[in-house]
Order: sequence, then C-alpha cells, then structure tokens
Amino acid sequence: MANTRRAACRALGALAMCAGFGALTLATPGAHAEDKQITLGFAQVGAESAWRTANTELVKSAAADAKIKLKFSDAQQKQENQIKAIRSYIAQKVDVIAFSPVVESGWEPVLREARAAKIPVILTDRNIDVKDTSLYVTMIGSDFLEEGRRGGKWLADHYKDAQGPINIAELQGTVGSAPANDRHAGLIEVIKSDPKFKIIASQSGDFTLAGGKQVMEAFIKSYGNKINVVYAHNDDMALGAIQAMEEAGMHPGKDVVVVSFDATKGGFQAMAAGSKMNVDVECSPLLGPQLMSAVKDVMAGKPLPKRILTEETVFPMSVAAQTLPTRKY
Repeated sequence: MANTRRAACRALGALAMCAGFGALTLATPGAHAEDKQITLGFAQVGAESAWRTANTELVKSAAADAKIKLKFSDAQQKQENQIKAIRSYIAQKVDVIAFSPVVESGWEPVLREARAAKIPVILTDRNIDVKDTSLYVTMIGSDFLEEGRRGGKWLADHYKDAQGPINIAELQGTVGSAPANDRHAGLIEVIKSDPKFKIIASQSGDFTLAGGKQVMEAFIKSYGNKINVVYAHNDDMALGAIQAMEEAGMHPGKDVVVVSFDATKGGFQAMAAGSKMNVDVECSPLLGPQLMSAVKDVMAGKPLPKRILTEETVFPMSVAAQTLPTRKY
C-alpha cells in the first residue's frame, strides 16, 4: 500500500508534498504546477480594532506582492460566518485556506471537511483547541500567554515596593478567544503568588473601543477610586476605558495605571502625548508576508513547524515618544 502511494505521488510530481504535510496528504491532480497561480481563501475575524484593520491590509498587500490570488471574507466577529466562508472556499476548491479563528473551540467538523477535500489549512494570529492537530498545518502568530506574563511582570515590577492592595479591573477580549484566554491566564500566573494583587472586576469589552468604554463606565460606577489598575486586553478597549475615566474626572496613567496590549499607534499616542497609558505589550499584526511564505512552502511540499512565532517586546511609557514615528500600524 505504501509503495503504491509513493508511486502515485511520483506520478504527480508531488512526493515532497505528500511527505511534508504529515497526516493530510495532498497527492491529487491539483498538485501545484509552478506556472499555476496559487489561490488562497482567507477568513478574517472582522474589523473590530485598529490592529485587525492593519492585519487585513498586510494580508491583502502581501498576497498581491506574492502574486497569490486572494479570496477574502470578513466574519464580523461571528464564528458561524467564518465556518460558512471556509465551506465556500472548500466548494471553490482553493489551494490553501487560512483563517484567524474568532474563538478557540468548535472547528473540528469544518476542518475535517477541508482535509477530506485535500485542502491544507493555516491558522494566523489565534490558535484553536482541537484534539487532532493534524487538521491544520501550522499556526502563525503571537504567544498570547507570554504576552500576559509580560504584562503581569511589568505590574509586579512597577508595584514591587507597594504595600497594597492593588485592585485590578480587567477588560477582557472576546469571550472564548485565544488572546482573551491567554492574556488573562498569563496575568494570573504572575500575580497569584503575591496577595497584594486582586482582580476586583473582569468583563469582556469584545476588543472594541465602544465595548471598553461601556465596561469601564460600569466598573467606575461599582468601584470608583478603588481601582488601581486597568488591565485591558487590547489598545482599543484601553482607549475606550481612558475616555470613560476622563469623563468621570479620573486621571488614567496617573491615578490609575493602564496596561494594554497590541502596541498600535493609538496606544503609543496615549502614552506619548498625554501619558494616559503606562505600558503597551506588543502583538504584531504584520503577519501577511509570513503567511504568504508559508502558503508557498505548503504548495511546494516543504515541511513547516507547527508554530511560527512573531518577535515582539514591551513598550513602557518612557520610550513611546521616541518609538511612535517608527510604528507601522
């Protein structure tokens, strides 16, 4: 049986592809000829933030630069829309499917359909929770758990000489999403051994500016000046929270420490211009070129690591003004 399979692969000129994709074999008549344009179906989460907008722009421009035909869909932050888009790409017989999952769970059925159609799947930005990891080739993006740890370590260092209590109001991202789960878990991992840190409120603002403002307004009504720290899972929610605090007569960045994620231009402006945000943990959206490279490698039958991480750092308020002009998003 194995000899027959290998012979079939050689006949199609795709032996490397068969070997490189592990459990998902792509030895089909669609094995890619070098002169045939690759078609990529990409199912985006939505346009909920400045980060996501930058991510979309880079995916589109990188596809054009790589001469890859891109079929793009906006799920408007709904998993059912992403699943419909993926099924549409399967029906259209695209060469590769990529998507940034809205949430972590619930993907097995549609990914099995992609595997049955012999279409490789690449994850970008966010990971998924599946028992069979052979349902996708690789995940390209950030380590959200490490980002959470970085935010927590900055807080621990900032308050190392404080007596406490240090009351934290947490603005979580979309419920069930990988960055929301992991940025919360990373914070807990760091502060759990120090009893002076207490999360007194935690609620989802769905990664949006409006959501962050609305949730922060509710926090202020319930806790007022008892809040020492706002830990926002992205810049858009942080900026919304800053608006709410200013409207309530509070002084974010001074009276209340603001920790955020993504390191967008908006976040840097809040740190540089008004000192309203104290630290921004980087999460780069510039994944387009990496994605297109991975797509080409998959179609060429080259093996890929299961996780491709982006390089990121932490930006405190003190470096914001100097760094702002260099930000690409």
